[in-house]
Amino acid sequence: MSSRNKILLKIIILGDSGVGKTSLMNRYVKNKFTNQYKATIGADFLGKEISVENKTVTMQIWDTAGQERFQSLGVAFYRGADCCMLVYDVTEPQSFEHLEQWRDEFLIQASPQDPESFPFVVIGNKIDKEDRKVQQKRVQAWCENKQNIPFFETSAKDSTNVNNAFEQVAKNFLENSRVSNKEYFPKNIAIIGDDEESDEEVRESKCC
Repeated sequence: MSSRNKILLKIIILGDSGVGKTSLMNRYVKNKFTNQYKATIGADFLGKEISVENKTVTMQIWDTAGQERFQSLGVAFYRGADCCMLVYDVTEPQSFEHLEQWRDEFLIQASPQDPESFPFVVIGNKIDKEDRKVQQKRVQAWCENKQNIPFFETSAKDSTNVNNAFEQVAKNFLENSRVSNKEYFPKNIAIIGDDEESDEEVRESKCC
């Protein structure tokens, strides 16, 4: 396939801690799921290549920390983003209520050329659980009020709708952009966690 049909797409996943951002990324890229929770330190990313509309799209998916202490790093991680996935937990109403804040903060820090038409996708995760507290109609109304943002309910645990949600991100980007050879190679960013707050090893995000 010619280089003109190859696209590098940078996707940012945002949402409160514990909504399943890392699990969604791992389910989509690696088709794996674990119940063991570890908070993301700073940010990490995985890549996956797919074919959309006869184009090869390399999806560079950035999983970002939901803790407030890391939000000041947004400028570094959000820069050059093509799409953003806003994730909430259907069993945690507050995580949905925070989507507005996540969206606004992203637009401020990423500074896209056209904020009004920047492609977002909203994900309601953990539909495998029985104690749902956020109803679809409420979320759909919010999405419609925000330029009809696409909305999916997913389960990273059993993989329900995960592929559809990520592939919709790529389709939205292709439909709303005139894509040329876009390349994005982030610098290595080392994030040092507070040992008293997390026992997770220090991570370094590396472009491969």
